[in-house]
Amino acid sequence: MDLLEYYHDNPPQIEHFIVRKTSIPSSGNVNLYGARGSGKTSLALDYVDQTLKTQNVSKPLYIDLEDPNLILNTLDSLPLQGYIDEQEIDELILDHYEEGMMETFPRVKRIVVISRIPIQTSGFTPVQLFPLDYEEFLAFETGGTSTTGFNYFLKSGTLPAMARQGKHATLQMKQFFQQQFTPNEQALILILARYNTQPMTIHQIYTFTKEHFKISKDFVYRAVKQFIDEGLLYFIDNVDKRSGKKMILYDFAFAKYLTVHQPFGSQFDSMVALTLLKHSVPFRTLGLHGYLSLNDELIIPAPFESEEIIWLKSHKKFTLFKKYGIRKVTIITVASSYAYTIENLNFEAIPFYEWTIMHQEEREEPSLEVSSV
Repeated sequence: MDLLEYYHDNPPQIEHFIVRKTSIPSSGNVNLYGARGSGKTSLALDYVDQTLKTQNVSKPLYIDLEDPNLILNTLDSLPLQGYIDEQEIDELILDHYEEGMMETFPRVKRIVVISRIPIQTSGFTPVQLFPLDYEEFLAFETGGTSTTGFNYFLKSGTLPAMARQGKHATLQMKQFFQQQFTPNEQALILILARYNTQPMTIHQIYTFTKEHFKISKDFVYRAVKQFIDEGLLYFIDNVDKRSGKKMILYDFAFAKYLTVHQPFGSQFDSMVALTLLKHSVPFRTLGLHGYLSLNDELIIPAPFESEEIIWLKSHKKFTLFKKYGIRKVTIITVASSYAYTIENLNFEAIPFYEWTIMHQEEREEPSLEVSSV
């Protein structure tokens, strides 16, 4: 059987797909992109399955460019355009695409290109897929109380494959780390995990990496840029430029798996920052004091600190809050709720699992306040 015919007749199947908030548009050329492990292939295969169930729609041609069959039979050597014309295919889906794999895309009514980094070709609607947010994670979690669900979230993180594993997420993380990253990338990401949520520069990252691994400066700079473009790594601008940009890895549980040096406070801090990123809320850091949104709300991760301690800290920092024109302070906790006012500034503490859902409902138009380093 011809390889293209085989792909056409036997698209991969996915079981137990959980609907995501992001979907593939039904018309026009689309570039679905996002970091490795965010669920792009599953979303695409569900789309193929749903398309096959739709009446009066031709059967899509799905090609996984990481299929080992394409090692000996390269895509360039296959009569792709002729097969599309002969079979009157309306829709082509290219998974695991990297820039430059094809000089030109085939002539077809519609193409869906799936990549880690946005492609530069014009005429494609970009659709970014993030790892799970908390609401999406709860859809993966079956049964249990809200407390149980939150505990699983802390352990499993936001990568869909880990969420499906529940209690066995650690074993899946090991496989993910070994399969999705090259040896040099593994060395680098171990260092990134160790310093997750800290102010960092690429030079500092290289300095810490070379202390443990034989790795070139050019590779570190190139890989960090690629991780940023992919959405695997973020550098958050600081209101106080002297304090540097805060580095955040794209999944808090994965960072925790990779290093024992990640305390719960850093993990929780990362959860809050990633929630803001996924909900497209523009923000910067206010030094080590929290995250400052464009509407002058200061968001402080404080998982276990008591109301009395936070109240005392608030008084000590009140001059700083006035300096930056803060209008509201929201304190994100694990389970506590309380509120108080200092002069005319309102402070409110909300458990993470309530805040993240509320913030999703109130989110602004997409725009991320992150930058390269």
